[in-house]
Amino acid sequence: MSQLFEFLLRQGDNALVLGHRMSEWCGVAPALEEDIALANTALDLIGQTQLWLGYAAEVEAAGRTANDLAFRRDAYDFRNMLMVEVPNEDFGRTLMQQFCFDAFQVPWLTALTASSDTRVAEIATKSVKEAAYHLDRSAKTVIALGDGTAESNARMQTALDYLWPYTGEIFADDATDQAMAKAGVAPLPSSLKETWQKTIVQTLSAADLTQPDSTFAHSGGRSGMRHTEHLGHMLATMQVLQRSYPSAVW
Repeated sequence: MSQLFEFLLRQGDNALVLGHRMSEWCGVAPALEEDIALANTALDLIGQTQLWLGYAAEVEAAGRTANDLAFRRDAYDFRNMLMVEVPNEDFGRTLMQQFCFDAFQVPWLTALTASSDTRVAEIATKSVKEAAYHLDRSAKTVIALGDGTAESNARMQTALDYLWPYTGEIFADDATDQAMAKAGVAPLPSSLKETWQKTIVQTLSAADLTQPDSTFAHSGGRSGMRHTEHLGHMLATMQVLQRSYPSAVW
């Protein structure tokens, strides 16, 4: 597997898995406005998935398509951050998950617009506009709920405490990150931690939420060494049609 292919899978898988998690609120969100907003966010992310995995399929040159990479891989072949795959379970967790991801994705995609790889730069240029809107909305929602009632504050704090250990993986550089940085394709994720942290601190302060004391880098997401069953359960739903009727056309 080439390092570029691995890199592209990471981008596409993050967008795909989080997009699917957002889509699970369609029709069941606690308010109509949130139902529509999360559905639109999911559509943006799935659109980005098509671009990243479409390019990945070209780089792989093995006859697979973006759909094949999305619907015909097993859980251990996915390269997304573990944070984006945790079950929704609570609306506050979903919003905090989105915010923690968005706070990284905006500076990340901004940096990728200057990538030495023209296709990566083009995809990032399109995607960063959507990501900026996602961050604006998710940050404002976290603030509104954190600075709301005692119950909403407690639920957002619980969500933050639950998700915080997963954020360390975002900045854990590995061999693929090093190779992409050397080639000028992407910066090291760790180089953006200070920017991410600034956004986190500002938003949590306004939301009257307390940042946990430390970050433990959950390992295994991007490397494929998965240690949760969350993704497997999600894929069972997401891939059932393609798996059941692999040759179906519409």
